[in-house]
Order: sequence, then structure tokens, then C-alpha cells
Amino acid sequence: MKQYELIAPCHFGMESVLKNEIYDLGYEITEVSDGRVTFLGDMEAIVYANIHLRTAERILLKAGSFHAETFEELFQGTKAIAWEEFLPADAKFWVTKAASVKSRLFSPSDIQSIMKKAMVERMRTAYHTDRFPEDGASYPVRVFLHKDEVTAAIDTTGESLHKRGYRKYKVKAPLAENLAAGLISLTPWKPGRTLVDPFCGSGTFLIEAAMISANIAPGLDRHFTAETWTNLIPASAWKEVRQEAREQIIQDPECDLQGFDIDREAIAAARENARLAGVDHLIHFQVRGVSELSHPKKYGFIITNPPYGERLMGPGEAGQAGDPEMAAAAAAELSAVYATLGERFRALDSWSLYVISAYPHTERDLKLKAAKNRKIYNGMMKTYFYQFPGPKPGRS
Repeated sequence: MKQYELIAPCHFGMESVLKNEIYDLGYEITEVSDGRVTFLGDMEAIVYANIHLRTAERILLKAGSFHAETFEELFQGTKAIAWEEFLPADAKFWVTKAASVKSRLFSPSDIQSIMKKAMVERMRTAYHTDRFPEDGASYPVRVFLHKDEVTAAIDTTGESLHKRGYRKYKVKAPLAENLAAGLISLTPWKPGRTLVDPFCGSGTFLIEAAMISANIAPGLDRHFTAETWTNLIPASAWKEVRQEAREQIIQDPECDLQGFDIDREAIAAARENARLAGVDHLIHFQVRGVSELSHPKKYGFIITNPPYGERLMGPGEAGQAGDPEMAAAAAAELSAVYATLGERFRALDSWSLYVISAYPHTERDLKLKAAKNRKIYNGMMKTYFYQFPGPKPGRS
């Protein structure tokens, strides 16, 4: 079958994890860049990637690339792409997003408008018609300009892949599902080992860990834009890959997954989200503060996303534009939270701790020195993933 270049964007800092996922699916990587992994695959690869990849944000089908420093070059380069290979005559097509970095062309609206006109011109010639009803399947196009190199790709996914479909109930400042899965993959935790999140919020870390334990494909129960592309991918392909994924689910995996939060509403949301994900029987949620964190087993893991100022407090609450006394009180409270987490962690026997936070005094207040910290962008916020690995089982 014909091979295409497929582009999988991801959170900055998650490229290595996503690369390994794509390798595990059996596809060849052609390029790894900041926030993006490109690989080769046929049309069936679009189905497998959308349903199985845990850390990607979406899957893009590359239509073409070219150099453009002027709008005329942008028009001609876009027109030269064989859009008719992908788009049927009744396709609904538009440039849904344009991003430009270090390029002479930088106006997203102008880039979108010119590329749409060029696509229409190409389609007009290819299909020998001046009328395009655009009442068929949707083919949204995304374009990236980097140092005047233009890459045009069709979005096969639709809503971002982090939207698994289970998180109907949210709490303030939730962690994206695909980022949570990626952070888990950056640790030595494996299914069957103890995992505790003492700031579990809506339960994302634990639900993702449970889905990994049960081998539940993250995109199994959601819809994708490319499912309507019957000119490229038969409906049977989606059905077959989903059926195969369902047969690979481990019905009763060994699990020790526990989530605590001081907020009753958060725990209620986490339980309902876990039920919607089909993993509620694998996770124990409880209303409990971090000061009560304890566990009798050895060699467990804490993977958590504790509060860090701006993530949970507005500008007035944090004091940036408010009362200095309120700011000082908030800072003291935050410091105490990290100090308590560090104290309770040190009381555990041979455990490992992994913390994602933008709080600048994380190590100071935990009273721990990270073996490694990794810069991760949580949306537009720069955070660090602090890693405090404990001893391996069987070693002193």
C-alpha cells in the first residue's frame, strides 16, 4: 500500500515518549522535532495511530511542503499540491489553523485565505468544475511555516486526542490526559506496581494508569474526522481495528492504584470519570489530605500534580494584583503543602516520587534534590517534572 508522511504533534518534552509509542506500533520514524514526530504509514496507519497513541495530540496527513517567502509563492506552492488525491469533489475543506515561526509570512488570516483560494483553483482544474457544494465529508487543513518552509497537512483526528471521552466531570486546572499518560511513561512505574496520587483532582493520572494496566486503547470509544473519509479509508478498517483493540483488553489486571484529595467534589468527579472510562473497579479513591499519606507496601510510586499558585489561584488570590498579606498567606500555604508532601514521602519505605509543577520552590520545600527535572509545557505554562527515584525492588 502507498506510504504517506503522518505528523503527530505532542506536548513539548514528550517527543521521546511518542516516538517509542509509534515504534511499538511498527511504523518508521522519519523526523523528530520540537513538539512533533513524523512517521511513515499507509491509510490504515491513520486508524491505528488515532485509536492507540496515548501521548499524541492529533494525527495529520501530510499533503505537501514547499518554500514560500511571498504570498504569491504561497499561492503557487499550495496550488501545486495534488489535493484531488485526498479530497473528493464534494469535500468540505478549509485551513483551520496556520502557525508561523521565523518566517516572512506570519499573518494567520492571510495565510488561511490565500491557501483556501489556491486549493479551490487546484480542485477546479482537477474536477473540471467551477462549483464546489462542500456538503460532503470535512477535510480540515493545518499549515505550519518554519523558516519559510511550508508544511500543509490534513487533520485526521478532529477534537484533540487528549479527549478520550471519559472526563465529563472536571475540577479546576485539570491535567490533559495525553500529558498524564506521557508523564507516567517517563517513570519506571509498570502495571501491577503501587501508584498513589495524593492530589488526584479529577483522577487523570490514575485513570490513565488503569487504562495502561488494562491495555485499553485511549481512542477506542471516540469519533475521528477521518472516519468519514470513505474515499481514502473504508469504514471496515475502523471497525476491524476497534474490534482488535477490544480483544486485547486485559479484563482483570493486577492493580494497586489509589487517589486522594481533600476536595470531596474532586473525588466524586474522579470516581465518575473512572466509571466512564470503565476502570472504576481498578482504582480506590478517598477523601484524604496529603498529611494522611501512608502506605504499608514498599517500592511504590507517587506521581502527582500538586497545586502551584497560578494553576489554582487567580491573580487576586495569588496576590499579583491584590493584597500583599493575602499573597504572603497563599505563599505560606503553598510552601506548607510541599513540605508536608516531602515529609510524608520520606516516611514511606523505598518509594519513588514524581512531581509536575511550576512552583519555583518545589525542591526547597520538599527538602529533596531531584535526580532529574525535565522541562514540560502544560499548555502554555512552563512546568518541570521533578524525578526522585527510589531503589529498585530487591536492592538495598
